Amino acid sequence: MSLKLQEPKKQRWYVQIKETYKFASAEVSFLALRLLGVFAVVFGIVFAIGVALDLTLFFGILAFGTALLSTTFFFGKIAENAAYSSIAGQVGAAASVLNAIRGAWFVTPAVGVDKNQNMVHRVVGRPGIILVGEGSRPGVLLAEQRKAHARYAQGVPIHEIIVDDVEVTISNLQKTVKKLNKSLRPAEVTQVRNRLKALPQTALPIPKGPLPQGRKMPRR
Repeated sequence: MSLKLQEPKKQRWYVQIKETYKFASAEVSFLALRLLGVFAVVFGIVFAIGVALDLTLFFGILAFGTALLSTTFFFGKIAENAAYSSIAGQVGAAASVLNAIRGAWFVTPAVGVDKNQNMVHRVVGRPGIILVGEGSRPGVLLAEQRKAHARYAQGVPIHEIIVDDVEVTISNLQKTVKKLNKSLRPAEVTQVRNRLKALPQTALPIPKGPLPQGRKMPRR
């Protein structure tokens, strides 16, 4: 007699919305009023056009739908920003963001770590090798990792990104990585990944996810 493991039940959409709202409202003050304000403004503008054209019924329905979609979009952006704000400044935050990138990006967290909790994470993709540093002073660690990777992947473009609070922040890290120019073909990306397997692994493990338990980083 064989026993089948039950798969975890999927969360219903309204439960997800409720939990997301609860999380976002803890990070953003007066969230309900902001959402209500967006709905009221959009509805008022569209409905006013209907009144001016003497098509109040049609534009009333259109105004409600448009206002609802606009409010939903606005809520999504707020929740996304709240998720980034909740992990900003925490050790390993950049790794969480990088792991959420959609597409053919291969992330290896904490290829370099020092005693001051500076970290370097590696991303391999069409642009080549991307080394992402985070911490108070990751510059020296980045330079060390660049030399090490250059020995094992000669001729492959190596990009360096430092996550800070000015140019490259947690919230725009994914966008910064995706904007890099593509230099490799998909087959070459696989070759680079295989070559980098020979690199020594860091002795220090990356701290487990900085995100609140059950909270997923938004994908882009």
